[in-house]
Amino acid sequence: MLKKWLSYVTPIPVKKITSKINHKLEITWQNGQLVLDTKNTNYSYGQLEQVFKRAFKFIGYPKIKPMQQVLNLGLGAGSTVHLLRNDINFTGSMTSIELDEAIIYVARKYFNLDRYQANHQIIQMDAFEYVLTCQEQYDLIVIDIFQDSHMPSFLFERYFVNHLKQLLALDGFIIFNTIVLTPEDEQRNQAFKALFDATHFSVRFMPTTLEHNSIITIKRLA
Repeated sequence: MLKKWLSYVTPIPVKKITSKINHKLEITWQNGQLVLDTKNTNYSYGQLEQVFKRAFKFIGYPKIKPMQQVLNLGLGAGSTVHLLRNDINFTGSMTSIELDEAIIYVARKYFNLDRYQANHQIIQMDAFEYVLTCQEQYDLIVIDIFQDSHMPSFLFERYFVNHLKQLLALDGFIIFNTIVLTPEDEQRNQAFKALFDATHFSVRFMPTTLEHNSIITIKRLA
């Protein structure tokens, strides 16, 4: 517990783990909380958790709580799972897709993810492949897929987005965490928005407290 209290003064390193996908993972005590970082970005908990907390509030806790099925594309250390279970008291089914086995190991060993085992399935798999083959529909889809600070290009391609639409139930929401470092990234996000027909989907950009993060929310209207 001493490290936890000292972390309010200065970050306290806990462990560095090598990942084949994200290269280097760093677990650190910061401001009394364990956080997971890659070389160039906060990966789970910490500031990113607050971004998702605002995104859930943006949609509305009362709308999310009675939902039946949630899909997490990109598990990280499980901060969105923690928010859904603890802050919103969501008790429905959750499926989390995570490609990086090192991330799953860290989430279980250091962030106590297994306390949310009930009604929560973790699948080690590429999110692209899962979306293309999945036959389920979800009330909420959370997309938080990065390799360090890089976002895979497939996330913004029409082929992937068309399959993603099929997974979203009527009146369901997508929360998409993006990183915007350049004007080209901003153009990419606008092009992504244009892939959704305004008669069937409502797309909004939510301001965040992080300088380079932009949250896109999509609601299925019809």
